[in-house]
Amino acid sequence: MAETQDKNRVVIFDTTLRDGEQSPGCSMNVPEKLRMAHKLAELGVDILEAGFPIASEGDFEAVRSVANELPWVRVAALARSCTLDVQRAASALEPARRPRIHTFIATSDIHLEFKLKKSRQQVLEEACAAVELARQFTDDVEFSAEDATRTDYDYLEQVTRAVVAAGATTVNLPDTVGFSVPQEYAILIDRMVKAVGDTAIISVHCHDDLGLATANSIAAVVAGARQIECTINGIGERAGNCALEEVVMAFRVRHDQLPYTTGIHAQHLYPASKLLTEYIAFGPQPNKAIVGLNAFAHEAGIHQDGYLKNKSTYEIIDPKSIGIPEGRLVLGKHSGRHALRSKCEHLGYPVSKEELDVVYKGFIEIADRKKNVSDQEILAILLTLKASERMKTDTAVAGG
Repeated sequence: MAETQDKNRVVIFDTTLRDGEQSPGCSMNVPEKLRMAHKLAELGVDILEAGFPIASEGDFEAVRSVANELPWVRVAALARSCTLDVQRAASALEPARRPRIHTFIATSDIHLEFKLKKSRQQVLEEACAAVELARQFTDDVEFSAEDATRTDYDYLEQVTRAVVAAGATTVNLPDTVGFSVPQEYAILIDRMVKAVGDTAIISVHCHDDLGLATANSIAAVVAGARQIECTINGIGERAGNCALEEVVMAFRVRHDQLPYTTGIHAQHLYPASKLLTEYIAFGPQPNKAIVGLNAFAHEAGIHQDGYLKNKSTYEIIDPKSIGIPEGRLVLGKHSGRHALRSKCEHLGYPVSKEELDVVYKGFIEIADRKKNVSDQEILAILLTLKASERMKTDTAVAGG
């Protein structure tokens, strides 16, 4: 194998700047791609797919700029299995010290019949020819069988063996339309891993059309795949790709069941997510695993009580480990007195049990009308309470 000898080391192939950018609202200009590439390198991705050079001058320049500015990074460029694409990718990668040409062609009968209008034999020959051409420019060649999960398994194995014989060091078997389910995907991956043995790495690239991209990717690793293609925030075509942060943290948190390692520096996960959000038209949904706004937020009173006593009661990940300063208590109508007392102390106004009852009453009146109660609103209740207490004290003193 071309990769590490650690049999449980999983290669993280980041395609945020290529597949991710292809989704609506996610296009980035060259300077933005460069800044994002620097962050991905800091994050520790093994391979950075910087673009599809034949697609546009902008993509060509992005790949070339990333390769030039990040010479220590393994930079990949995508190319269809045809001469012009492979040559264009090679040209864009000229400044790279560690270039990878990633060539692909569809292999499912539905794509062959309706999109390519080619026979299985034609596709097999074009795949091998593209790999052989790519090997003239670099020893690091990846081949992807587009729509692999809807491809006849016998034919897919034939293609896989042939491209490895032609010089591919990685064979990617994408679930291009998010069609597969974990147990089915695992069977496919296991068969192809056995077919190539130690001659190549089997890679996976899963889409989230059925919400199974992360689950399918993990099932594939358990079955023997050792490269995952993924994106920050799970961006990508249609419903997106496998989210990098999800698979990485699944391996870390459940290492007892998933004894796999990556080279990712997890403390940069949240900063990378935030930076990407600055450059594209949308951020992750609030309930997005790992990097969503609510991923470390607690509103229900029972949860808040447990969290305040010991954070591990409701947090399986230390937020600091992924670059978030701390979890947060969100005060709403489901919150309890324990969380409210903690918030009062945080705002600089410790309260007695009697005072807490008064503050809680005012808090609930607001919470019943609004989704969340802000610190400013709680502070206003506290200041009103303190002013009332001072007035009573002053009246008592004057009366005395």
